[in-house]
Amino acid sequence: MEIQRTEFQGLDAVEIRTDRAHMVIVTAFGPRIASFGTPHGESLLLWAPGKYLRGEWDLRGGHRVWATRPGADECEDTYQPDNGSCDVDVTDDSVCITGAEDPVNKTMRGIAVTVLDSGAFEVNNFVVNTGDLLYSGGVWALTCSLPGPETTYGVTVGDGSNWDSFNMVHFREWAGHGQGGFADDQITVREDLVHVAPRGVENKRMLLSHDGIIGMSDPARGLTFAKQCGYEAGGNYPLGCNIAFYIGPDNFMVEMETMGPEHTLKPGEDLHHVETWVLHDAAVSLDDASDLRQLFAD
Repeated sequence: MEIQRTEFQGLDAVEIRTDRAHMVIVTAFGPRIASFGTPHGESLLLWAPGKYLRGEWDLRGGHRVWATRPGADECEDTYQPDNGSCDVDVTDDSVCITGAEDPVNKTMRGIAVTVLDSGAFEVNNFVVNTGDLLYSGGVWALTCSLPGPETTYGVTVGDGSNWDSFNMVHFREWAGHGQGGFADDQITVREDLVHVAPRGVENKRMLLSHDGIIGMSDPARGLTFAKQCGYEAGGNYPLGCNIAFYIGPDNFMVEMETMGPEHTLKPGEDLHHVETWVLHDAAVSLDDASDLRQLFAD
């Protein structure tokens, strides 16, 4: 395992390399995990700075952390301050990268990555209240994956109990986006899995997953990338959901999102949204939830 400072496309960055995985976190702004995959293969993440813009905000791609607001999980706060530079702290098995302070709401967001083993990582997404007033909100972790022609996605649903249930929020359109509507054959609800076969028609869903697992399986690349974030029963989640996915037009990306419950932070307090990332060296079946759940069984 190696963790070292580097450059990525001319930008300051930190590189994490094991015998099974390779990750690059850009520190010049964000922070953003810009690249993730096998040591000698192509990245599983979209990375296209300057191509997808919203005013001064640049999607860029990769993995990012958002701070959300109660009752408005996507608002202007979520886009700030992604253009600021970062502080970096590197240890033997981890790196913590903290972004710039938001001058309006006085928060700082960051990502800390710890190597668990050669194919597993803890990705700790966090926000800190740096002001002298209360701050309320939650933390989202958004990963812009790059699907191939055969890539499919799955979100585990249900807890197997009596009176089992899960929520799913459908969007017809939002902020001028969305063509798939409510009845979208890219998205299929199975007994314990929501299956996604992206065909390039823009759409998104939010849903409740008791396991908190979302994964992509890619037979052509012979890989599965999955991430899990624990579910807090009774937590104040946006629209009662802790997982979301977004299918981009023409499959330019599929965004894999985990969402944390909202809390009130006193000055100096922080809120952590901890994911486990697993890179598995085979494509798993998404006929049901069993193979995805097995990735996190240990």
